[in-house]
Amino acid sequence: MYANTPRTTATRHRDRMSYDRDLVHSVLDEAWVCHLSFVVDGEPRVLPTLHVRIGDVLYVHGSTGSRPLRSAQPDGIKVSVAVTLLDGLVLARSQFHHSANYRSVVAHGTATVVTDPAEKSAVLTAIAEKIAVGRAADTRPPTPKELAQTSVLALPLVEVAAKMRTGGVSDDPEDYALPHWAGVLPLRVVAGDPEPDKGVEGVPDYLRAVIGVTG
Repeated sequence: MYANTPRTTATRHRDRMSYDRDLVHSVLDEAWVCHLSFVVDGEPRVLPTLHVRIGDVLYVHGSTGSRPLRSAQPDGIKVSVAVTLLDGLVLARSQFHHSANYRSVVAHGTATVVTDPAEKSAVLTAIAEKIAVGRAADTRPPTPKELAQTSVLALPLVEVAAKMRTGGVSDDPEDYALPHWAGVLPLRVVAGDPEPDKGVEGVPDYLRAVIGVTG
């Protein structure tokens, strides 16, 4: 379990909060994109980017020219990272009670720039493997020049929590007699058929596994 802190304590719907380590990790691992928030010259900034979790560290991918990397001091930069998985839209009889089913994670802390080439290379490999197990072996590793052009932020997962909503409609009792349709519209991310680039043929087995095709 992660520790509950003032910044990870909800002001509303505290029953939806969770500090379970496995749940936090599963949401981070399933999501492809995170939103990195930080402050530059007193102004708030937010950056959507790729991420990968290795153990209890969240790594955020970027370029050497990105603002958070340029703004990071030797002792790090204060950030918040948010990840959201939208599982469904909840359509109530009243517009007021429309909602969404979701799983989300918010992490706070001080992120540092990864300077060790070996650690940085391991992060890029982990991102490739997150796409599909076996993908890293089917790619060219980054050159020293490419590693120098790539920046990675490391955020230890210490002050972090998950929040989620599941279930159906929650209408006011008097509204259940109304004739309006109500229910849940499930949503999910589904991989489509791979679109090969010119010069390659077929689809590798590791991608077939992703789209659920065998043989």
